[in-house]
Amino acid sequence: MMTPDRTPQDRYVDVDGLRLHCLDWGNDAAPPMLLLHGFSGHAHTWDTFARAMCDRYHVVALDQRGHGDSDWAKDGAHRPDDHARDIRAVHDRLGLRAVVLIGLSMGGRNSIALTATHPAKVEKLVIVDIGPDIDPRGAARIARMAGEAPEDFGSIDEAVAYLRPHVTLKSAAAEAALRHRVEHGVKKLPDGRYTWKYDRFLRDQRRQGTVPPVDLWPAVGKITAPTLIVRGSESDVFSPDTAKRMLELIPGSQLVEIPGAGHSVPAEAPEAFERAVRQFLGV
Repeated sequence: MMTPDRTPQDRYVDVDGLRLHCLDWGNDAAPPMLLLHGFSGHAHTWDTFARAMCDRYHVVALDQRGHGDSDWAKDGAHRPDDHARDIRAVHDRLGLRAVVLIGLSMGGRNSIALTATHPAKVEKLVIVDIGPDIDPRGAARIARMAGEAPEDFGSIDEAVAYLRPHVTLKSAAAEAALRHRVEHGVKKLPDGRYTWKYDRFLRDQRRQGTVPPVDLWPAVGKITAPTLIVRGSESDVFSPDTAKRMLELIPGSQLVEIPGAGHSVPAEAPEAFERAVRQFLGV
């Protein structure tokens, strides 16, 4: 299918003392779609998908607090409720109608928190490869990825090489997405080396094993928006049992499993992911 040749605009929103960055793909008169990346990610995670959808939707991809080009939380507040307050404020500041909200991993958890507390802001919800319970295998892998990460690299290639063993790479698209993730996920230091854009506090939490537990099952039970639950068939983060329980709790929800994809479904199977979302949205 044809995709528009469109470049997003950088926009900034001040929320409770934090300056949050987002990518606005234009088409303001169209129904709004808000995209939320995963842990250690950024708004550019969604570039391929956003470009494909921006002919039908006003697509906005947010750098959530502590990630990308948004400010880091001064008090280490990174719980789903903290993010949900940010997302609500961005929604209001940008003057959006009820959105199609799509959240991957951490963004999916934050989407659950927002939708449960502010249902009028969400027309439809897509939760991508995450639930209240996280498979211990995936949790351990992600903790290693962040906790063992060097704080700086000599080149983009070095950062890509570090992340490669921690992600699923079964296609050329996934390899390209990994490099894209790194190119937009690091920044150059004055000495010419590169460091991560996401908050060091989050890496230190994994090093110290101090990530606070959050029970999102009560929030899942409050969701009433039409919901698509997406699971990668090879995911080590989102178990089939957790997906099934969510399907039972959310009225009228749908579950789709993307064959061959691991946790980062939009990166590892972009065409299949787009088809699943389009079918759910009827576009």
